[in-house]
Amino acid sequence: MSRRPLDRRVLWGSGLLLGAVVVWLLAAAGLLWSTLNAVQRDRFLLVWAEWGFSAIALLVMMCLVLAMLSGFALHALIQNFLAPAAQLAEESGAVARADVARELPERGSIENRALARVINLLVEQRGRLRHDMDERVKEASHNIELEKSRLAALMSELTQSVVVCNLDGRVILYNNRARIQFRALSSTPVVAGGAELIGLGRSIYSVFDRKLVAHALENIQQRMLRGADQPSAQFVTSTTAGQLLRVQMAPVRSVQAQVAESPADRVELTGFVLMLENITQDYESDSARDRVLHALTEGSRSALASMQAAVDMLDFPDLDAATRERFLRVIREETQMLTRRIADAEAGAIAHIKSRWPLEDMLGTDLLQAALRRIETVTGLPASSIEVDASLWLKVESFSLLQALVYLSGRLADEFSVRFVQLRLTAAPASPGKGQLDLIWGGGAMSTETVMSWEMDTMKVGAEATRLSVRDVVERHGGAFWFERERVRHQAFFRFLLPLANPQEQLDVATIVRNQGRPEYYDFDLFQTSEFTRSLDDRKLTELVYTVFDTETTGLNPLEGDEIIQVGATRIVNGKLLRHECFDQLVDPRRSIPAASIPIHGIRPEMVKGQPTIEVVLPAFYTFAHDTVLVAHNAAFDMRFLQIKERQTGVVFDQPVLDTLLLSALIHPQQDSHRLEAIAERLNVTVIGRHTAIGDAMVTAEVFLKLIPLLAEMGIHTLGQAREAAQRTFYARLKY
Repeated sequence: MSRRPLDRRVLWGSGLLLGAVVVWLLAAAGLLWSTLNAVQRDRFLLVWAEWGFSAIALLVMMCLVLAMLSGFALHALIQNFLAPAAQLAEESGAVARADVARELPERGSIENRALARVINLLVEQRGRLRHDMDERVKEASHNIELEKSRLAALMSELTQSVVVCNLDGRVILYNNRARIQFRALSSTPVVAGGAELIGLGRSIYSVFDRKLVAHALENIQQRMLRGADQPSAQFVTSTTAGQLLRVQMAPVRSVQAQVAESPADRVELTGFVLMLENITQDYESDSARDRVLHALTEGSRSALASMQAAVDMLDFPDLDAATRERFLRVIREETQMLTRRIADAEAGAIAHIKSRWPLEDMLGTDLLQAALRRIETVTGLPASSIEVDASLWLKVESFSLLQALVYLSGRLADEFSVRFVQLRLTAAPASPGKGQLDLIWGGGAMSTETVMSWEMDTMKVGAEATRLSVRDVVERHGGAFWFERERVRHQAFFRFLLPLANPQEQLDVATIVRNQGRPEYYDFDLFQTSEFTRSLDDRKLTELVYTVFDTETTGLNPLEGDEIIQVGATRIVNGKLLRHECFDQLVDPRRSIPAASIPIHGIRPEMVKGQPTIEVVLPAFYTFAHDTVLVAHNAAFDMRFLQIKERQTGVVFDQPVLDTLLLSALIHPQQDSHRLEAIAERLNVTVIGRHTAIGDAMVTAEVFLKLIPLLAEMGIHTLGQAREAAQRTFYARLKY
């Protein structure tokens, strides 16, 4: 891409000069005509009639020659004086505003060369000053770097998966154990080392249900309001691959919240920490043991029943009464003891089954408040509470229990036109250690068959269906569920019998005597980001997350059968290039690679043999680039290859795209070349691995980071402004 449109100033200058000559000729002819008498004018007309056409042709040729000569003169003037000055201005602007340290070329007139030498001296002086400053900063930050290294080593050696997110669910920090675990949790073939599964700036909601995480955060905030200094929440969830994860969540507070005195001021959060444990294998092994134990208990119970019947028939007349009675008493006692042992083993197994789904201690009033809000939000029914024992603590898995309450409320509204519901929470007088939670409504009667049907059906909460039924939720809690009528009040209710927890919560000593100091932790810039609450076009370029990519292909014509043979990409998050988070994957094109293209990209046929096909690689790359802005150099070429494969692979790349070729032409319109190497040289970006997909992606990413401050100097701050301005450049008209 070395073409540059003809400078309009040459055309305008030549045109103006030609116009001036024509006006001068016309004025001279008019003046000469006015000085002639009648006889002279007649002679002139006779001569004009004979030689006028030739004279006009000669004048036109002279004017054209004059215009060409003036054009060449203007072009030479611009190329030797004006263009070098404009190029010097653009390059020195990049040096000044994009933090580029490079020696500017000396070109053009003597004055331009002298000016370039002065600028180079200033750049060299600035470089020395910055080097001195960097040395001082490096010396001052030595201890901080040491602490960061210790933190990285600690995170790397942890045997538990740890992921830190901001409140939008964007991943801020994760360890290698988490990357390995996410790779194992994938339900699709893993390509490019699993780079598409987890990464900084990615959304954790691609793995976990957003509502589940929000509910856990709500529970943590309720505990913080009560003064708990180290609150946490845990839940079990399943992934798309059918794996079971036990997740423990802890909050990350803002700096202000950490030093606040009152509990209400200490609730402000900036993110949360997730500690993950894959319990699939444990669950499966426990389930197998449960099945064996269940079969054993059922078989033993039937055998004992047969033994008991046989003992009852042992009433032979040849045994004396005392012997027979002593024998029968021993057998009965042993039988009863064995029966108790088996019952105890079965009860222990059932308790073990329930413990696999973690039940957490929760204040009953917190559960009711959350349930009332959820019912009103999802079903639209007015909901209130009555007869609530505020001292009760429940041991519950609150997310599934709230789903059951919302599900039952929704069916009451849809099928029985119930207009409001109430919640009641009291201790169960007939069941020590249990609490009874009632969902109350007024209206018509309900049959037992309907109640059983609702209890057994899988729950649908709003527009989402779950795999659990009300009975599953009740069994998870080791409780009970039934339906009753209150004829005096003309009401009915569903009753949940739930386990009670000890009415206490451990508070840290810091809640009583707070230490004014706090340990030094790290400030992560991503904690300051906000969710996509407004259009991407309105967001600043410095706020966005980018996927910078490049492709290598068998040729230049996708419509004529050329295929992608490599996809490489890297990410830019919070203005930083994440070199370790990259996507680099060869692709089997299922066709030959032309020999003429191999020296360009260096990919030989044996290198792509056995590699994943585009049907596997493109969805993985889509996941890697999801929810980001795409960036490429000469993006029209790469996007054309991707778009042709969209129907075949089932993915659509509909996110915004920025092209460094167009942005360079926008910022530096006077430059002769906007090839990637030329831009990198202007911006002092080292080119490594050129004409490999990942190498070109890395260079493009560094170039793009240098272009952002230059765009800001032009008043281009948002994505929409950059896209609109780029489309007005000359190169935007080039299509593939």
